[in-house]
Amino acid sequence: MKYRPQEIERKWQKRWDEAGVSRCPDVLSAPKYYCLEMFPYPSGRIHMGHVRVYTIGDLLARFKRMQGFQVLHPIGWDAFGLPAENAAHRHGTHPAKWTWENIAFMREQLKEMGISYDWDREFATCSPEYYKWEQLFFLWMLRDGLAYRKRATLNWCGECQTVLANEQVNRDGTCFIHDQTPVTQKELDQWFIGITKYAEELLSGHSELEGRWPANILEMQRNWIGRSEGAEIRFPVDGGGGDVTVFTTRPDTLFGATFMSMAPEHPMVMEFAKRTGREREVREFVDRVASQDRIARTSEDLVKEGVFTGGYCVNPATGNRIPIYAANFVLYDYGTGAVMAVPAHDQRDFEFARKYGLPVTVVVQPAGETLDPETMTAAHEGPGRLVGSGAFDGVSSEEGKRAITRHLEGKGMGRGTIQYRLRDWGVSRQRYWGCPIPVIHCEACGIVPVPEEDLPVVLPEDLPYTRERGNPLAGAEHWLRVPCPSCGKPGRRETDTFDTFVESSWYFLRYIDPKNDRAPLDPEKMRRFAPVDQYVGGVEHACMHLIYARFFHKYLRDKGLAPGNEPFERLLSQGMVCMQTAECPKHGWRYPEEVDEKGKCRQCGEAVDVGRSMKMSKSKRNVVEPATLIERYGADTARLFILFAAPPEKDLDWNEQGVEGAFRFLNRIHRLVAMRAKAIAAATAAWDDSAEVRAIRQVTHRTLIKVTGDIEDRSHFNTAISAVMEMVNFLYLVPEAAWERPASAAALREAVEILLHMLSPFAPHIGEELWERIGGKGLLCSRSWPAAAVDVAREEVVEVVVQVNGKVRSKLTVGAGAGEGEVRERVMADAKVREYTAGREIRKTVYVPGKLFSIVVS
Repeated sequence: MKYRPQEIERKWQKRWDEAGVSRCPDVLSAPKYYCLEMFPYPSGRIHMGHVRVYTIGDLLARFKRMQGFQVLHPIGWDAFGLPAENAAHRHGTHPAKWTWENIAFMREQLKEMGISYDWDREFATCSPEYYKWEQLFFLWMLRDGLAYRKRATLNWCGECQTVLANEQVNRDGTCFIHDQTPVTQKELDQWFIGITKYAEELLSGHSELEGRWPANILEMQRNWIGRSEGAEIRFPVDGGGGDVTVFTTRPDTLFGATFMSMAPEHPMVMEFAKRTGREREVREFVDRVASQDRIARTSEDLVKEGVFTGGYCVNPATGNRIPIYAANFVLYDYGTGAVMAVPAHDQRDFEFARKYGLPVTVVVQPAGETLDPETMTAAHEGPGRLVGSGAFDGVSSEEGKRAITRHLEGKGMGRGTIQYRLRDWGVSRQRYWGCPIPVIHCEACGIVPVPEEDLPVVLPEDLPYTRERGNPLAGAEHWLRVPCPSCGKPGRRETDTFDTFVESSWYFLRYIDPKNDRAPLDPEKMRRFAPVDQYVGGVEHACMHLIYARFFHKYLRDKGLAPGNEPFERLLSQGMVCMQTAECPKHGWRYPEEVDEKGKCRQCGEAVDVGRSMKMSKSKRNVVEPATLIERYGADTARLFILFAAPPEKDLDWNEQGVEGAFRFLNRIHRLVAMRAKAIAAATAAWDDSAEVRAIRQVTHRTLIKVTGDIEDRSHFNTAISAVMEMVNFLYLVPEAAWERPASAAALREAVEILLHMLSPFAPHIGEELWERIGGKGLLCSRSWPAAAVDVAREEVVEVVVQVNGKVRSKLTVGAGAGEGEVRERVMADAKVREYTAGREIRKTVYVPGKLFSIVVS
């Protein structure tokens, strides 16, 4: 009987849909399990990265259903955002049309994969029924003082024509979407959400996630939030005119501050320059630095540059007048935009001071060494005892931090404080395809929130879309012009729209209550299903989506809507899907099908250059379309390969041989079961206690224990599949007569039934088909996961005597079925054996199975 995956898969997808096996009722009748993959963007085609993340999530959802959990496994669409605008611009269509067509196409693709989603909970974030509620949340944040508007210098992508968050700028200073477009700085009025008010809790909350989230994700978040303990210190401007406030983690070095470094963007830089006639020189430097990459400006390798502003301030500890420089390594939006420079104890300051001939004053002497500022070749940034620090001389640097901070507080010149690298979240985007920000600008009243009863502010989807005139909303007079809700005079709507990360910061809660038209979330339903038990997604979201979602959850908790402190109980961060590139010297990057079997370009016959394996990318053409794969091999093969090729957290290297191997394995299972289906169905007798039956049942239950643990405890899906493969190999070695003998046939029926149960989460379609063939009752995916018999799985053991040159030197207990290689490995690792063989040549070994292992040495 031939394995026909396409016929089988269509058949069972229809059966599952009719039976509603993936639907999750609102009322719990079993322990809940909320399984979720990160929000998909409707790009138009699912790619192998999608296949990997959704297959991992579906495996876990199916496994938990079989374990008796009521599984919530929803799907929806993160539908707003720049990619839709960019694609619409390229294809000459409208973002709304592009998005809705893509959603329809991708929905069918996911169904073809057999992903067990509860489609009744599906929504798209571009629907007013969804974004109405995030507009309400924003109004709450305005009322709570958490949302505000200010003028700010922000990242600007000329290609996207919008502001980017710091997290959306690549390390080389390019846009995260257009990696060839440099990001520049632009000053605009922007809306912000005060995420920094939750900074401490975002850090302390990691204690709830330790051991359940990948350690590297938590570390990335810690670094991004960047908690620093230190002091704010006021340096009076020489000659009056206020203070320059700095933040430092090293108040113990205050007496060694010999100059001040300011960000070129700091408004005081040009003020000092104008006062002292240095405006032209300083302006040239400021404009030059403004075009430099912000990330590079913080690099240790950066060549330190600066210019004297003409201004001075006074060191509050020494009373000395110190010069103020604009320096390229200081960023305006980090800290206060000004840094007290202590060249003896900070390497950047040291390099800068040496370059510009500024004084170096040692105020911390390390133990057992005397630093001389004249001969120092690098800053001493470590601890020591304070010197040259007046009344604080002799104290340790750690005590000095506390003592000098107290001293400054007493004089009203500073205070101890905690600062974070995390900045408030800029949520304004100068684009059309996004959620409208619900405020109205009135000349008389200023900024007025849209009344809650007037929500949603609906994005007009009938506007002609073009980039020639900027944001289409700015020209939509019928939408733009509205009366002020406060005074009734003419007003205008806000034309900025929300950053799409706002939509993806609370969607996981709306899945629990997607049809509610009276409130955003029902607290009772939230208590039933939140938090997400297992979240699956890529590491690239560590410092954007995952931080924003944690913040949103905590805010909604404080509003009484979300239970608990964290939105995601466990996180599985899958690796990328990679593939070798192929580049033709004439035609550039080639798709796999554009290269022939001899490695030549099908278009011109030139030999292609095969590059290293890298993340699948349409720009490099190293992609495989899932639709093509499914058409040729079936969805179960795609699923099995993607789960078997690498551990989930590692990158997966694509290779066609691996796909064909997965297909051959499913064919082997199909032949094994389909050819014996009648005999298996008829095997109704009880098994006996013969050695043959014990061996069959031992392999069966040992495999079941292994697969269960690999899925549930270790997320080692590839080794679970390996165990199933070994079991199939074993069953092929069972003599044909055993399939006919009643007692052994009964044990083999149990083996096949358990095999199909284990296969079901991985390759559900073929599992269902073979379950039906052997007379299984009901749907396999709705059956209970089998319980392993530990006593049956326990391996019988034998004692092996170990001889060295004919003398007994040790005895080992090994499995009765252990092969010679396994026994030899155990013998050679034995401490007593090593004692008699160390430094001697092993000339011969002899193994008598289950009895004796003999070693002959020189």
